[in-house]
Amino acid sequence: MEKSLIRRKNLQFYSTQDISDQEISSVTEVLRSDFLSRGPKVEEFEAKIGAVCKGSKALAVNSATSALHLAYILAEVNVSSLVWTSPITFVATANTAMQLGAKIDFVDINPKTLNICPEILEDKLREAKQVGSLPHIVTAVHFGGNPCDMDPIHTLSKKYGFKVIEDASHAFGASYNGVPIGGDKRSLASIFSFHPVKMITTGEGGALILGSEEMWQKVNIIRSHGVDSASDVRNKKDTCPWYYEQTEIGFNYRMTEMQAAMGTVQIARLPNFVNKRNKLANLYKNKLSNLPIKFQSISKGTKSSYHLFTIELKDKRFDRDRLYTFLKENQIASQVHYIPLYHHPFYKNLGFRNNYCNNAEKYFNSCLSIPLHQKLDEDDIDYVVEHITKFLC
Repeated sequence: MEKSLIRRKNLQFYSTQDISDQEISSVTEVLRSDFLSRGPKVEEFEAKIGAVCKGSKALAVNSATSALHLAYILAEVNVSSLVWTSPITFVATANTAMQLGAKIDFVDINPKTLNICPEILEDKLREAKQVGSLPHIVTAVHFGGNPCDMDPIHTLSKKYGFKVIEDASHAFGASYNGVPIGGDKRSLASIFSFHPVKMITTGEGGALILGSEEMWQKVNIIRSHGVDSASDVRNKKDTCPWYYEQTEIGFNYRMTEMQAAMGTVQIARLPNFVNKRNKLANLYKNKLSNLPIKFQSISKGTKSSYHLFTIELKDKRFDRDRLYTFLKENQIASQVHYIPLYHHPFYKNLGFRNNYCNNAEKYFNSCLSIPLHQKLDEDDIDYVVEHITKFLC
């Protein structure tokens, strides 16, 4: 039987959180405990994240933006740094580097995977070397949860001397060549987001994933004002157990115990979330396959977390914005991910112009993210497919 529109409330979000009684009980337990901040739950959550990433060190923070900022600090980004990234990403990927004084440039995407194109990257690096303007950092964005082709990116990093940071805000639970995203020790750092629309949620929150204990210890201090309460370099702990030192400038990027408690429960559900999203994505592909629509390509050997399910309209007779409005009128949410960063007034003031990246432009002009999250079922997918078909036929 056809669902009523009231029962289709889950289609009113392109993505949304999935919270069970277990998360609520876990948060309630913390609220009744002695620790709301800087307690055992954050350490437990970090251990769980590290286990998902096959032994990497995880630092839980209050947002993925904070995690990106810390990653750029670790990479020693400053006013003399040049950072390259994808234009198809959220503004924080570039903004956090610029807040440290870096200059930003963009590498066009592969039109199939929608990630940084290694071939275009190589061409851009070759040209940059000739004029002495090679990047210090390349931030690879795993768009929509689809892993970038990291092997050639790391090969190029060795040849041209740049560091790699992975903005994996969309990709918790994804894998590349059998290695979970966040577990590639060749990268300086990886970033996860736990915003409500992401793979798991802590309300707001994020994590910085690192390959070494030394780097973890450094950012652990920066995460909390640059204060090292364990420091005893002046041998004062015996007589002054309250003693602490600020060793460098830091920030208040701490995650709360309530967030960590929620996240620990969510991690246990992550495999089911990823599998459900992959199943629903395959339903979309099968049911929309006869329409003039292009899907993001998932490369062999990778598993997408499918944070997003994007379609591109292949027939120029059909307008993306009209489809957005049509779906909204039928209580189906959609969104555009993303406006290329260089379209924004801030970046235009830096000298960028529209059409800076050809593939990104073509994608942007025809793309739409349609509902995909673990609260949906096949009947919901059929409802979306029915209305997309009605619009295109």
